[in-house]
Amino acid sequence: MNKYSQALAVALLTTSLSGAVLAADVTVQATDVQSLNSVAMAKPAVDTEDVAKKLANPIANMISVPLQYEFSRGLGKNQGGSEQTALLQPVAPFNLGGGDTFIVRPIIAGVREVSIEGANGHPYSGYGIASVTLESFYAPETGSSWVWGVGPYAQSPSGNSGHFGSQQTGAGVTAVALNRDGPWTYGLLAYQSWSVGGNPMYGTQNALFGEPFIAYTTKSAWTFSSNMEANYNYDAHRTTNPLYAGVSKVEVFDGVPVSFAAGPIYYVSNAPGGPSGWGARATITLIILK
Repeated sequence: MNKYSQALAVALLTTSLSGAVLAADVTVQATDVQSLNSVAMAKPAVDTEDVAKKLANPIANMISVPLQYEFSRGLGKNQGGSEQTALLQPVAPFNLGGGDTFIVRPIIAGVREVSIEGANGHPYSGYGIASVTLESFYAPETGSSWVWGVGPYAQSPSGNSGHFGSQQTGAGVTAVALNRDGPWTYGLLAYQSWSVGGNPMYGTQNALFGEPFIAYTTKSAWTFSSNMEANYNYDAHRTTNPLYAGVSKVEVFDGVPVSFAAGPIYYVSNAPGGPSGWGARATITLIILK
């Protein structure tokens, strides 16, 4: 073989090797892309039905951050005032092991009042912080559809004006018991509060609260619910009793579930000067999955 033939053979061999390497590289890249796609497809989707059911359970082991807006009317001496309330009420569960959890629910209430006539006949409009409430529950693993929780309760004074509620500090105990029966969730949440100091002029914290609730969740994560939030004050001997009925839906945005809820409120009974008649409530809840 002459030197020209040798050079030609070397060139052909080099070209073949380069093509083989390039083909192998393309194959590896294609395999990597397929692997990545398989991993992405294997990532579990959010179970919106399960999230919706847990939202109906006050002591579910799930982090949620609800922001609630509520409109009420019929306030004041002449029942001509209105009130708008914004509630921030995050739910933070802590695992204690063995399935037991400790749930903390702080509630911060901001209020806007319009044309509320006081006992002196002068109307008032303004806004402020109504109260800061802390509910907590120790919830043991029961091994059944029935679950319960109990823990300490505390509520701060609403401020110095007296326009947004009691100026007293409340302390007591809160409890809940409920059943998760298929699509149904129903039970009772309650707390007993005692006054532990403060000015009783604008109402006291000596109260008993009871909230029976029921919810039905569909497989498409729609929830139809109702509750009655009865709050009896021992000193006023009166009960504020709003009845709520609403519908909610869980949607997923970029892997993050969010719940939207809305519905009317009707005050079956009310304290003097408190809300009466019809109102409305809307809630947006951000869910943080572990």
